[in-house]
Amino acid sequence: MKARRRSVLSAGAILAALAIGLPASAAAAANQADNRGNGPGDSYTFAVIGDIPYGAAQIARFPQVVQQINNDPQVQFVDHLGDIKDGSSVCSDEYFAQVKAQFDTFADPLVYTIGDNEWTDCHRTNNGSYNPLERLTKIRSLFFPQPGYTLGRHPAKVTTQAAQGIPEDVRYTRADVAFAALHIVGSNNSLAPWTGNTGPTPEQTAEVLNRTAAVIQSIHDTFAQARQDHNKSVVLLTQADMFDPTVPNAAYSDYFAFQPIVQAIARESADFHGPVYLFNGDSHVYNDDQPLAAGSQWLSFYGVSKPVTNLTRVTIDGSTGVKNYLRVAINPHDRNVLSWTRVPFTS
Repeated sequence: MKARRRSVLSAGAILAALAIGLPASAAAAANQADNRGNGPGDSYTFAVIGDIPYGAAQIARFPQVVQQINNDPQVQFVDHLGDIKDGSSVCSDEYFAQVKAQFDTFADPLVYTIGDNEWTDCHRTNNGSYNPLERLTKIRSLFFPQPGYTLGRHPAKVTTQAAQGIPEDVRYTRADVAFAALHIVGSNNSLAPWTGNTGPTPEQTAEVLNRTAAVIQSIHDTFAQARQDHNKSVVLLTQADMFDPTVPNAAYSDYFAFQPIVQAIARESADFHGPVYLFNGDSHVYNDDQPLAAGSQWLSFYGVSKPVTNLTRVTIDGSTGVKNYLRVAINPHDRNVLSWTRVPFTS
């Protein structure tokens, strides 16, 4: 669990800035994905991992984790929800290259959603006292060398926001389900002050505004495409846990940067005919719930006026105690569309 720190930047200021000049939803691009499991009525299975590898033991074992997922005959696609290191280790080029080399050994296409431990929190002394924006540039250049394609030994085409400088935000469709990987991170979506500061720097704030606008655009575009294609379900993938049940009495000052994103998800989900699933890491302990259902504290917390009954959130296991990956099956003929199993690691 990453430390939550208070930000002194006005919530009203950031929300007002986000409300001004948000890009209009782009015309839905044709999904360039491969054809496996991409036809109406097809079934499909994908794996979800995140907050791994954490620490020396997991780093040493990570090749076996990759191999086990490669050997799973049901898995056809892999999603990593970010945090490729723990929050108290150095954000070095050498470490990033080591993880990228392992990502390249995935037999199936791999979508990697960036986490905060590999850039946002790298200002910390025990992380190497880096400029987080420099680390983000490094992550993007290393892990997204060919924008519009996934990682893995057999890359698949995806729709990307690379033209906006955000190659990690991607969309694709599988088995009548629309997917979007969204760069949303902990530490108040990167507005928590860096070491030595009492509030976000102008450069820090500008990055958050730009990335949040892109995320909201991707959410709108994903649902627009899903409605146009009559998809059965929508799946959103992100690192940040915006509804963290492990934090008692959550302070709005630690979460306000998520508000426009949550409101966009709520609006689009409420207007969608099928189930919507949000997979996240960050809080490390498996959980599934309906965070915006009637009676939820998060409705008033984020200013969502009406309950959203078709949104299910799934937090995957992560951190040093993780002992499994999530295997998710798509069955377009089932009213829930998705079902999942926690598969124990064998090594």
